[in-house]
Amino acid sequence: ALLPYVPRVPPAALPGKVTATTFALEVPRCVFDCHANASDTVWLVVACANASSTFKNPPSRADVPPYQRLPTACAYMTLEMAAAAFACSAPSPALLRVGGDTACGGQGGQDPCNGPLPSPGPYRVKFLVMGCHGPKAETRWSDPILLRRGTGGTAVPTP
Repeated sequence: ALLPYVPRVPPAALPGKVTATTFALEVPRCVFDCHANASDTVWLVVACANASSTFKNPPSRADVPPYQRLPTACAYMTLEMAAAAFACSAPSPALLRVGGDTACGGQGGQDPCNGPLPSPGPYRVKFLVMGCHGPKAETRWSDPILLRRGTGGTAVPTP
């Protein structure tokens, strides 16, 4: 099912809302209640904006593209959480930080890694509900999200 929800960076001015390697997203509360059950998980798909239209949802958890493939595949999935964490009744933080785990580069690609984003982007994101038999529901893609560029030097584009 394609859900009408569009992920977004919060509109309010917040410190660290968008940095050189991370950005904050609003938590999609009450979005999945009718589309997920207790055993389902919700993933965040992060893709280069120009690759979002060709991203294919993985048929199973074993096929989830890892963070380590971002430089070549231009997409990965992260922030796997129980669908219940997004329920209307669930106490949860108001924001998710994308790219906030600086220690995950050496995990060997086994765990869903939420590592720093390597380039300014732009990136697009969507949430994907996965059940034991694969994808069940997804949100629309976000608008392109451009990270802050560093100051004091010349930005060198990565190939």
